[in-house]
Amino acid sequence: MAYRHLLVETNEGVATLTVNRPQSLNALNSEVLDELQAALDTLEADRTVKAVVLTGAGEKAFVAGADIKEMAAMTSHQAHTFAAKGQKVMLTLERMTTPVIAAVNGFALGGGLELALGCDFIYASEKAKVGFPEVTLGIMPGFGGTQNLSRLIGANKAKELIFTGKMIAADQALAWGIVNQLCAAEDLVPKALETARGIARVGTLGVAYAKDAIGSGLDMSREDGFRYEASLFGVLFATQDQREGMAAFVEKRKAEFKGA
Repeated sequence: MAYRHLLVETNEGVATLTVNRPQSLNALNSEVLDELQAALDTLEADRTVKAVVLTGAGEKAFVAGADIKEMAAMTSHQAHTFAAKGQKVMLTLERMTTPVIAAVNGFALGGGLELALGCDFIYASEKAKVGFPEVTLGIMPGFGGTQNLSRLIGANKAKELIFTGKMIAADQALAWGIVNQLCAAEDLVPKALETARGIARVGTLGVAYAKDAIGSGLDMSREDGFRYEASLFGVLFATQDQREGMAAFVEKRKAEFKGA
C-alpha cells in the first residue's frame, strides 16, 4: 500500500516505519493518524514482520506534536473525535503482538511523545528533546499521555512534565526512565535496527506472549498477573516454537522459529 506521509521498508524480518512530513516536523494530523493506523494493522497482519522500528524523517524531529493548524479550528466534538483517533493508534501500538521500538531522532513533543510512549521502548538521539507543551496552548495531552507517562515514570514526575509544559533534554529523559538508551544521532536508527533484528531472531510467540503478560499485568493485581503469566507460559508448551527452541538447545544448534 502506498502512503502519502509514511515510508515503510522491510528487511530481515524488521520493518522501518517513518513518519514523513519533514516540512511540518512530522506533525500528526488526521490523515497521518489514519495512515499510521492502516500501516500498523498491515504490519501486524504480516507474519514475516517480527519487529518494527518507528522513527521520523529528517534531522529535526521524530514527531513535533499534533498539527496545531488543524486543531485550532476544531469544535469540542471534533477535538474529542481527534483525540479518540490518536488514542486508537496508541492502543494499537500497545496491543500489537509485534514489538515496536521508537527511534526518537529529534523533537518528540505532545502527540509525538505520546506516539513514542505507545511503543514498547524508546531509543533516542543525544540531541532529542521531549515534553508535553499542550498546557501552553490552553489544552492537555489527548492521545493517552496522561495515562502512559504516569504509569511509566510515576505520577509526580508526570505531573511536573505535563503541568509545566517544559521540554527536557535526552539525558534527563534517560534519567527519568522515559528513554531506554541514548545514541549519537548517526547511530540511532542502526542501533534500533540491531536490537529489532535481535528480537526478530528469537521465538516470535514467546515475545508476543511476554508483551501481553507485561501489558495486561499492569492492570491486574500482582497475584492475578502471576496467574496470567503462568497460563501463557503453559500455552507456549503447546507450540512448535517451544519444541524447536528446546530441541535446538539440547542439540547445540541454532533454532529455526516459525511463529507457530
